[in-house]
Amino acid sequence: MKIIVNSIFVENQDKAMDFYSEKLGFVKKHDVPTGEFRWITLVSPDEQDGTELLLEPNAHPAAKEYQQKLFAEGIPATMFGVADIRREYKRLMEKGVRFTMEPTEMGEVTIAVFDDTCGNLIQIIQQ
Repeated sequence: MKIIVNSIFVENQDKAMDFYSEKLGFVKKHDVPTGEFRWITLVSPDEQDGTELLLEPNAHPAAKEYQQKLFAEGIPATMFGVADIRREYKRLMEKGVRFTMEPTEMGEVTIAVFDDTCGNLIQIIQQ
């Protein structure tokens, strides 16, 4: 068994698609109409056959509440790995990404957290 898709709730799929592709550099894998919403997945440019990130609409009240509570408590919705966190931090800052935590060493890892502008905090980690 392996993980093939991981979803993240977003307030607006178009805005999320722009942020995750233009700011973060992920590549669109699927964009399929499914009625009112779309099945939009992105992948890492380095692993285009790897795990897909689904931009899941937060239209259901439980999803919206879950997303809002995580954000309010400062809890990241997911985590992305990077090879050089300080270089990635600088690159994202130059693209206008707003960080809530700058790169911080935590034992053997270094983490940083940013706001994806779609209702989520996202953590990046260098192991």
